[in-house]
Amino acid sequence: MQPHENDLSSSSDERSLEVKSRTSIPKPCSSASRAWDHLNANVRPSALAEFQLLLLTFSIGLQDAVSFPDFHCFASNQTGNTVFLVLAMVLPEMNGEMFVTANIGVALGLFLATAWLTGQLGHIVGPRRRLYLIVCNLVQTCLVFATAALQYTRGIELDGARTLVAIGLLASAAGSQVVQSRALGMTEITTAMATAAWVDLVIDPNLLALDNRPRTRRVAFLATLVLGTLAGAFMFKTVGSPAALAVSGAGKLLVTVLYFFNNAEQEKTDSVDSLA
Repeated sequence: MQPHENDLSSSSDERSLEVKSRTSIPKPCSSASRAWDHLNANVRPSALAEFQLLLLTFSIGLQDAVSFPDFHCFASNQTGNTVFLVLAMVLPEMNGEMFVTANIGVALGLFLATAWLTGQLGHIVGPRRRLYLIVCNLVQTCLVFATAALQYTRGIELDGARTLVAIGLLASAAGSQVVQSRALGMTEITTAMATAAWVDLVIDPNLLALDNRPRTRRVAFLATLVLGTLAGAFMFKTVGSPAALAVSGAGKLLVTVLYFFNNAEQEKTDSVDSLA
């Protein structure tokens, strides 16, 4: 009986080893599975991500440079819109000269609404998830291109329903865009508002240090915003607002494509010891 029992034990051990070997060897992933994993990975803050945010900053500079002379409001600079909205309540007689109350209200309202929607969705699906960032940026790109097409085909008016649609599209794109800088953890590059960047820059205790990444990001952001605004003003004067918005949309489209190539954050996995 002893040899038979040894044979059974040996056979059992062989089957156990076979099962362990099968489970320890990772199964090959299909191309579709790898692509899906890539799209669902979290984008890592990096030099490429900084470049993307700066490119978005340039695009928003183009938009504000043409939206204010066209509509007497800003597409993204909600500090200015907030001040104008208060002035509109106190000095309604200035409506149509210094500002257009309806335009300001739509710009501020839709900017905040889209920022809220984008941010809350980010909390649910993950604010750095690659697919989420791609979809958000693609939607923004479509909104900007739609505004350019509307202005090119129907013309530009200071007020009216068509004007409110154009402002709403641009403000919605801007609100969603600003949330991306928060998601990527680079608050020095807001892609839109410059006041905090200016203040944080001049009060930086290490302003003149050689190795100061936050300072460098702020300087790059402010310089890019100025360049985008200058480019927008030049295009507004020479070729018109639709062309400036088309260039802005092209920049956002390039950022959308580049999101496919950002490095992913390394997942933290806990090693589990196998039981003996």
